[in-house]
Amino acid sequence: QAQLVESGGGLVQAGGSLRLSCAASGRSFSIAAMGWYRQAPGKQRELVARITRAGSTNYADSVKGRFTISRDNAKNTVYLQMNSLKPEDTAVYYCHADVTVVVPVPYWGQGTQVTVSS
Repeated sequence: QAQLVESGGGLVQAGGSLRLSCAASGRSFSIAAMGWYRQAPGKQRELVARITRAGSTNYADSVKGRFTISRDNAKNTVYLQMNSLKPEDTAVYYCHADVTVVVPVPYWGQGTQVTVSS
């Protein structure tokens, strides 16, 4: 079993920055891709950014150039640096990881609220 624990959400003014972190804990597992999704009220959950174990990344068009995803494989931790935040970035942000104990299984964090005021 693995757990994903997120931190770093909060309230920020438009144009500001936040850094989200997500650490995976547990025993005897490996992690392939990790990523961040978000869900705004009344909307579907959407991919924000994703990073493979080797470091390849992809981003939603709406965040390209403003957000940067990174990871520390030794710490089983993924980060999301969010700059130039906009009110439309307001959402609950969820960490995701493809965790292999026996077979690959998707894991989700509990979510962290990001609110950007105008």
